[in-house]
Amino acid sequence: MSTAAPLVSVVMGVYNAAPTLVASLDSILAQQGVEFEFIVVDDGSTDATAALLAARAVSDPRLRVVRQSNAGLTRALVAGCALARGRYIARQDADDVSLPGRLRAQVQYLEAHEDDVLVGCDYELVGPGGELLRVHRGATDGASDLLDRHGRAVSGPHHGTVMFRRDAYERVGGYRAAFYFAQDVDLWSRLLEVGGLGYVGEVLCRVTFDPRSITGRHRAAQQRLRQLILEGATARRAGGSDAAYVSQATALGPKASGAGASPTERTQVDAAYFIGSCLFDRADGRARRYLRRVVRDRPGHWRAWSKLLASYLRGHAVHR
Repeated sequence: MSTAAPLVSVVMGVYNAAPTLVASLDSILAQQGVEFEFIVVDDGSTDATAALLAARAVSDPRLRVVRQSNAGLTRALVAGCALARGRYIARQDADDVSLPGRLRAQVQYLEAHEDDVLVGCDYELVGPGGELLRVHRGATDGASDLLDRHGRAVSGPHHGTVMFRRDAYERVGGYRAAFYFAQDVDLWSRLLEVGGLGYVGEVLCRVTFDPRSITGRHRAAQQRLRQLILEGATARRAGGSDAAYVSQATALGPKASGAGASPTERTQVDAAYFIGSCLFDRADGRARRYLRRVVRDRPGHWRAWSKLLASYLRGHAVHR
């Protein structure tokens, strides 16, 4: 590996992601027009992840693989970002894909907007079978309780689509382990106190909707953490400390919330309805498979019944 520092450090935390890992790795390693390193922290995987990473690292010196005992995504990101040498840090998740030109476009944005410290991008949201569900443009992750440095409410970018300045990341203290289920929103809240947020208005990532994600399994804890993040930000802006809110966040950590728990039946039904509804809106006949699952598991779900019937009546095509 060259001793010269790369312009971008791409950081990924991965745990048992062998089925999707190769495509995700390839999407970064195929990026052009930017000197980068790719830091992947294997968070104690027990599947073929370690072997896949080892094989790829042999053939591409830009890939730096670190292995740690299973400690969760947040601690994996803390470890990965601590190793970053680039001026910019980009995030990548192991089940997502960066489209050609992503890194170059986000670097160009940050270099043209010196007051911004964080940049997201438009992205495609796809289902478990690769079905296009919707295209998200601009601020779309629902974290509308974030405040920018002028005190205005803003929505944050999707975690796996961002790039931020490493000096700003270090200045605000980086990811904090206490915010296990909302580490991204906590980081955005502090970054936005020292700089601005921007977006590249181009689809540069493909994000997989996964009901097993933190949002899918621990939504209640995540929402509580977002409230603590807002209260902590308000305290900091008033010249105080957010230590009390960090303490409360620690109490909501993985042990208290059962971080390893499988998705509940309700979560799985809700996820199937979301996917089915998105496909229904796109007149995609594959919606029927998900909507049938909903009415099978929750026969009283009248919205699913309504969309399922309408899909047949309208003759929605099955896109393959």
